[in-house]
Amino acid sequence: MNLNQRIVLITGGAVRVGRAISKELAAAGAVIACHYHSSEAQAIRLKREIEDEGGQIELFRADLSDLSSCKNLIAAVRQAYGKIDVLVNNAAVFFKTPFGSVNEKQWDTLLNLNLKSVFFLSQEVSPVMQAQKSGKIINIGDSGALTPFPSYLPYSISKAGVIALTKGLAKALAPQIQVNCINPGPVLFPQDFPEKDKEFAINQTLLKRAGSGEDVARTVRFLIEGSDYITGECIAVDGGRHIR
Repeated sequence: MNLNQRIVLITGGAVRVGRAISKELAAAGAVIACHYHSSEAQAIRLKREIEDEGGQIELFRADLSDLSSCKNLIAAVRQAYGKIDVLVNNAAVFFKTPFGSVNEKQWDTLLNLNLKSVFFLSQEVSPVMQAQKSGKIINIGDSGALTPFPSYLPYSISKAGVIALTKGLAKALAPQIQVNCINPGPVLFPQDFPEKDKEFAINQTLLKRAGSGEDVARTVRFLIEGSDYITGECIAVDGGRHIR
């Protein structure tokens, strides 16, 4: 799929990895439908940057933990552009939940955004893509889905669900729609992430260094432009952590 003038919806597209994906795909000629929730200032800044570089982007606000907002987001992007060629399910939350102290609110927060929204956004966008007879869904998972840490079990479970969902959707939506997943490793640590945890995560990789948002973004671009014959695949972008 050539990215030129393709409509690409990126959830959580204003910050961190999402920002890198938005910039990478806009530079390749895609029209970016950038979803954000609370990062309005960052979204406006990203829009200015992309437009200053000659790219095309519009902003769409939604709380994806709410099911009706998932439906409304797809409807809003479709109304704006008439179609959606690619959905990148990137929006997620990540915070520490040591086993033994997890409460229901933490569980629901992680599972609702990280997994439930991915399912229902994909369900809403798939009829649009099927009517077009083409489309791609790219989910952002995590290497922690395969090698979970006890202090992040609900997060890891949510991302393991994304992997299972990717494979199931690839079967359910073939042959018109390709569905794939990217599993990043230690990429763009949160600002409050403890230094000792950073060192541990990096030491779990074979390359002994952190990755970048651009590493993930270039892989997203490959799955869109590089091949139309990959579906149901999970690509590790984790410095080799998954084979430790």
